[in-house]
Amino acid sequence: MQAELHTPDDAARLAKQETVLTPRFYTTDYAAMNRLDVGPVRAEWDTMMAEYEGDNNHDHFQRDAAFAAEVAAASAQWSPQLRRDFQEFLVSSLTSEYSGCVLYAEIAKHVDNPEIKQLMRYMTRDESRHANFLNQSLKDFGLGVDLVNLKRTKAYTFFKPKYIFYATYLSEKIGYARYITIFRQLERHPERRFHPIFRWFERWCNDEFRHGESFALLMRAQPRLLQGANLLWIRFFLLAVYATMYVRDHTRPWLAEALGMDPTTYDYKVFDITTEISQQVFPISLDTDHPAFRAGLERLLHWSRRIDAGKARGGVVGRVQQAIGAVGAAGSFLRLYLRPVKQHALPADMRVAPSW
Repeated sequence: MQAELHTPDDAARLAKQETVLTPRFYTTDYAAMNRLDVGPVRAEWDTMMAEYEGDNNHDHFQRDAAFAAEVAAASAQWSPQLRRDFQEFLVSSLTSEYSGCVLYAEIAKHVDNPEIKQLMRYMTRDESRHANFLNQSLKDFGLGVDLVNLKRTKAYTFFKPKYIFYATYLSEKIGYARYITIFRQLERHPERRFHPIFRWFERWCNDEFRHGESFALLMRAQPRLLQGANLLWIRFFLLAVYATMYVRDHTRPWLAEALGMDPTTYDYKVFDITTEISQQVFPISLDTDHPAFRAGLERLLHWSRRIDAGKARGGVVGRVQQAIGAVGAAGSFLRLYLRPVKQHALPADMRVAPSW
């Protein structure tokens, strides 16, 4: 079990961690982004830009007077495990949201393409609100992260634009699916809401949904990204996002304990929603209901736990244990990657309504 976070430095160190399961900061090929053409999806694009301009969440991310009082009363009842897991969730979510903010701001700064610049400025606006709202909740525990320092000191990973499209589209859509599933659960069981931040999730996740729609339109406007060898990359990113979520949620048990949802049931509900949505843009999908797929995720979880045990043990034996676990995890991922996928035609209507 990891130690509870106690100081802003603890939270910052967690935000800067570079592991398979932690959010990363990205850079990309700005010249290639500048050359993107949205002409093939002009009508849908203009409608979406009008939605961004309308900014229906401009007044949403405001803490009311009862917020801090509710946090203080509820957190006094938390177990040490729930406190640790929720604080880690806040740091991970903050890092993920701020990662998008930094990426979109850098793209906007480096491109002249008016459509891309406008889109990136809107998404930067949204992600900045999300990140600062999360950071306020960390400050309730004395754990606020210095975002300027995080931007300056966290490592960056270079991704080609197409990888940015695949990964960010899925990140935004699975973010929507996660948040809306939690929100619906707490609509049915309000007694399970152990923190006021969950009251903001419905309108919050609609921002995530719209961001995903933006990348869907960019990909549909560049059809080569959805054909040929690129289908191998789509398959990779689908599996990577699902596998990362499954392992992370099963090593952080706060959902099962506090929200009244079994982690496995929750994860497959999120997979189902994400798969249904992603058929708007991806001509393939993973068969997440197949018993062999589910067994493969369990094997990944097993090897992840072996790796964690090796890290905790330390020394030569611990390093050997980590190496064995890494080989086992890589083999399990490869077996999952090679499984057959489902294929389908792309719909004529490129936009999807957030109706879950």
